[in-house]
Amino acid sequence: MLRFTVRWLATALGIGVAGSLLPGIQVDGAGAAILTALLLGLINVTIRPVLLILTLPLTLLTFGAFALVINGALFALAARFVEGVHLAGFGSAVLGAAVVSLVGGAVHWIFQPR
Repeated sequence: MLRFTVRWLATALGIGVAGSLLPGIQVDGAGAAILTALLLGLINVTIRPVLLILTLPLTLLTFGAFALVINGALFALAARFVEGVHLAGFGSAVLGAAVVSLVGGAVHWIFQPR
């Protein structure tokens, strides 16, 4: 349960960082970031594996770069359902997903048991 909470808060932190760093993403508050993180986690558990399998040839052809597009699309999907998170376009969603991944990875690296 602790790992889930840390990952959830790391994702929410990443969404907040993306909202403050990127001009194409606006996050209206911590509640919107936390709700988006929860929805993004649910989407990543249910929809992402199916999309990754379906697009595996394209992902292999692009040496994994297409996975960024999938992450951006799922980030845009989560932001679409949460009031308080606004994206300027798909490019902002891809960059936002990259920032969320980097921040989440950094937090995971810091708090992982050694």
